[in-house]
Amino acid sequence: MEDVFRQLGHWFAEPYVRKFTIAIVGVFFISVVSQLFQRSLPSYIVGSDNRYYARKIVSFLGYFGAAFLIASVFRDSLGGLSVAIGVASAGIAFSLQEVIASVAGWIAISFGGFYATGDRVQLGGIRGDIIDIGILRTTLMELGEWVQSDLYTGRIVRIANSFVFKAPVFNYSGDFPFLWDEIKVPVKYGSDHQLARQILERVVLEVVSEEVTQKVIKAWRSMVSKYLVENARVEPMVTMALTDNWMEFTVRYVVDYKIRRLTKDLLFSRILDEFLTAERRVEIGSTTVHLVETPEFRVRMTGPRD
Repeated sequence: MEDVFRQLGHWFAEPYVRKFTIAIVGVFFISVVSQLFQRSLPSYIVGSDNRYYARKIVSFLGYFGAAFLIASVFRDSLGGLSVAIGVASAGIAFSLQEVIASVAGWIAISFGGFYATGDRVQLGGIRGDIIDIGILRTTLMELGEWVQSDLYTGRIVRIANSFVFKAPVFNYSGDFPFLWDEIKVPVKYGSDHQLARQILERVVLEVVSEEVTQKVIKAWRSMVSKYLVENARVEPMVTMALTDNWMEFTVRYVVDYKIRRLTKDLLFSRILDEFLTAERRVEIGSTTVHLVETPEFRVRMTGPRD
């Protein structure tokens, strides 16, 4: 037994063995403390968002503490290992280039203002609301696809953060949480086009109220002061164009990105009600296609003449 303890004493007397032992024990201790902190957070922090970010901060601090401990323990040996570490780092960087690009994308997202949780974006042709931003991936609640307009499909989509360097990022609700939208109303030729314009202008001003317009103007002024963009008209407007089939009125307005579908429904409903009360002075234009049956053909065959 004494020989065993003596052998262990000689073994632990080796500098590298002692350093490895200290590093392993220290990393284990930091990991346990980090896990205990993360489990105790719900008792002190209210709100799922706050708890989520607090867990991430504790996790990052744990990683940083472990790296600092290892660097401190092996600081005397790092000089001789610089070449090996350089070669290993090059190999790791090549094999994990997508992961490194995703981490770089996460840094760009966090500090570059590409988007934040709760924003409505389009990434790589996928539209959705941001519900989580991780170190490697961004999680979306998908919109569209087989569901028309801005409605959820129920699918959760995870996109690598490196995508922000490879494709455009469309943000529907970043600095300017409004969208320009328009509807087209065909009016039959022979209708009173002046009355049609008056009806459309009145309806859009009632649906898109003055209060909403003032909010849009305020947000757009902030955009003009922040970016090199010219001033634009944000008040509702109605324009007309003549086609081969009808007079086409276009109603253009600015709307909150969350209620675009609801606003269209209100506009079309009010326009139809107003046209019905116009005593046929204004009517909706439409193309009518009438399908008829093929007429009956009678063929009489005669023989050759003598």
